[in-house]
Amino acid sequence: MKQNTLLVKRNLAKSKLRRRNLVPLLVMTVPFFLLVILFNYVPLWGWSIAFVDYIPGRSIMESPFVGLKYFHRLFDSTSDFGLVLRNTLVLSFMGLLLSPAPVILAILITNVRSRWYGKFVQIVSSFPHFTSWIIVYSVFFAFLSIDDGMVNGLLYNTLHWIGAPSNILADPRWTWWLMTFATLWKNVGWTAIIYIAAIAGIDQEQYQAAEVDGASRWQQMLHITIPGIMPTFTILMLINIGNMLNIGFDQYYVFHNALISERIEVIDTYTYRMGIVQFDFPYATAAGIFKSFISIILLFSANRFTKMTTGRSIM
Repeated sequence: MKQNTLLVKRNLAKSKLRRRNLVPLLVMTVPFFLLVILFNYVPLWGWSIAFVDYIPGRSIMESPFVGLKYFHRLFDSTSDFGLVLRNTLVLSFMGLLLSPAPVILAILITNVRSRWYGKFVQIVSSFPHFTSWIIVYSVFFAFLSIDDGMVNGLLYNTLHWIGAPSNILADPRWTWWLMTFATLWKNVGWTAIIYIAAIAGIDQEQYQAAEVDGASRWQQMLHITIPGIMPTFTILMLINIGNMLNIGFDQYYVFHNALISERIEVIDTYTYRMGIVQFDFPYATAAGIFKSFISIILLFSANRFTKMTTGRSIM
């Protein structure tokens, strides 16, 4: 009886000590919670602009309430939001199709026998991630310009494979492919670093056991490496699906020109043009709210489907 009492007292003392140690950690998180509330939740008050006839300089509370007027206008026959939504979804879907590219690059780098060469490839492939989209556009312009671009110079002037220079940067037929390739080239090396870290976390005894059993490097990749990084791939895929409508602003704004406007206009550049350029703040806010809600639906739907099929999820 005394031993049980002593055990209970010891457990109570340990729990009190854990609580005391936990309090300073919780206090340390308070500033970060306040920052999240300040910069992520307080600005949601601006969503009210989408429900009123807001005019810059007038208080939101003094603006007349119009309900869902601007949300109906998004899909009005006179609106080009449907075209913008199509571009956003197509570009996002093409990006999702290329999601295995960083996985392949990571597997190739980790299987290179020469360590210095693998490090060199990793550095070179991840370097574009740290360059601005202005620099990226300058690189593509140097290669694809119709006047003195390297590609046209090689195919037209040197090899004579084409009858006339091709202006790929201003050709709508190439816009989706060009933007997908540019995004892949900029981010594939950086994303591969995540998979390289995941591969490094796989138990090396599995590879040693596979070698003893006579498994080739290809068989080790299929049965050890790929299953080992699938949880990481699943999480990143879910995040990408949730961000399908939030694919970025910089690259599409930089590559934009009047000739390819119908193919390169995405929701982010559209809201900028309607809100900042044309001062139609309620309409631009409605477009932004629509994007946020659809992104939440996509994220929860993909998370639910992945949990039902693979048992993995992020929520």
